[in-house]
Amino acid sequence: MTEEWQAGRLDSDLDGVGFDTLAVRAGQRRTPEAEHGEALFLTSSYVFRSAADAAACFAGETSGNVYSRYMNPTVRTFEERIALMEGGEQAVATASGMAAILTTVMSLCSVGDHILVSRSVFGATVTLFEKYFKRFGIEVDYVPLTDTAAWRVACKPNTRMFFMESPSNPLAELGDIGALGAIAREQGALLVVDNCFCTPALQKPLALGADIVVHSATKYIDGQGRSMGGVAVGRREHMQELVGFLRTAGPTLSPFNAWVFLKGLETLRLRMRAHCESAQQIAEWLEQRPEVECVYYAGLPSHPQHALAKAQQSAFGAVVSFELRGGREAAWRFIDATRLVSITANLGDAKTTITHPATTTHGRLSVEAREAAGIREGLIRLAIGLEELTDIKADLQRGFDAQS
Repeated sequence: MTEEWQAGRLDSDLDGVGFDTLAVRAGQRRTPEAEHGEALFLTSSYVFRSAADAAACFAGETSGNVYSRYMNPTVRTFEERIALMEGGEQAVATASGMAAILTTVMSLCSVGDHILVSRSVFGATVTLFEKYFKRFGIEVDYVPLTDTAAWRVACKPNTRMFFMESPSNPLAELGDIGALGAIAREQGALLVVDNCFCTPALQKPLALGADIVVHSATKYIDGQGRSMGGVAVGRREHMQELVGFLRTAGPTLSPFNAWVFLKGLETLRLRMRAHCESAQQIAEWLEQRPEVECVYYAGLPSHPQHALAKAQQSAFGAVVSFELRGGREAAWRFIDATRLVSITANLGDAKTTITHPATTTHGRLSVEAREAAGIREGLIRLAIGLEELTDIKADLQRGFDAQS
C-alpha cells in the first residue's frame, strides 16, 4: 500500500452502488494508520500548522477542522453516510432527535412565520412547538395528518413550513408525502418529514417530495438502545443554515455516539426487515383477539391507508399499537403481566418494548389534546424487537390472560 493510499483514502468509488453498500462504506476517510473500521476522534479541538493557518481556517478561507462543536471527523462520516442513504445533499447531526427538530425550525423560521404541524406528532414535539416556538413568535396550527385538503385550507400567506411524522407515533397514520410536498411548494413552504419509524431502509421522503428529513437516531439508526442523537438531511442550502445554528447554539452530537450510529447503519436494512416481519405477524395476531378493539398497523389490509403505505414504503415498520377494551385499568393490567418485553417508552431497540402512551409519551398533553390525537386510555404501543416471535407472543399472552 502506498502512503498516498493510506493517508486520507475515501471510499468514494460508490457511484451507483446499492443501499447496503452505502450503509457499510459511505463517508469513511482512512487516516495514515490505514484502519479498516471508522476512526473515533475523541477530541474537542485541533492543532494548526501556524498562526496563519489557524486564522485562515477560522475565516473559512481554507478547509480544516476548527472545533468539535461543529466539526468532527467521526460525526462528519456519519453525516455523509446518512445523507447518501436518504438521498440528500447534506446532513447535520445533533445531540438528539428533539435537537434535530429544534435546529431545523430555529434555523429556517423567524418571528411571524407560520408552521403547520400534523396533529398526531410525538408528545414532546407538540410541547416544543406549542410551549417554546410559540414563545418566540412563531405561529403554529395543527392539521389532521391524513386530510391532505385540510393542509391547503390551513395555509396562510406567512406559512413557512409543514411538519409531519409519517408513520405517526403511535397510531401509524400516514401523510401523502408527494401531495403535501406539492402543496408546500405552491405556498413557498418547506415540507419536513420525521422519518424515525421507517428510516431510509423503508422510506425515502426526499424522493417522494419532502424538503428535509429528520430522525431520532436514538431509535432504529442505533438499533440497540445505546446512544442519544439526531440528524436532519436535505438540500445543501438549507443544511448550511442548520450548520450556522449548530455552530453557535451547540446542540452537538458526540463523536462516540456518531461512531455507534455508524455501526448501527451497517446493519440497518437487515434489522428493519426482521423487525417488520415479526411486527406484521404480531399485528395480524392481535387483530384476531376479542379483547382488542382496534389494531393500528399500516401493514394490515384493514388499515385505512394500507394502499398509501404500500406506495410510499417498502415495508410497514416495527411499531404496532392496539386499543384494549377496558381503558387504562385493562391496559395497565396487560402491561404489568408481561415478563419478557421491556416496559419503557423508548423504541427502535433489539428488545421489544411496551408502553402506555396516554401516561408516558403523550402524558404531558392535555386530555383534550390527547383525545384529538386519538391517544385513548386503552391504547398500548409495542415496538417489536428481534427476539423469537413465539417468545414475544407468549409474553403478550400473559397480558391477555390477566384480563380474565
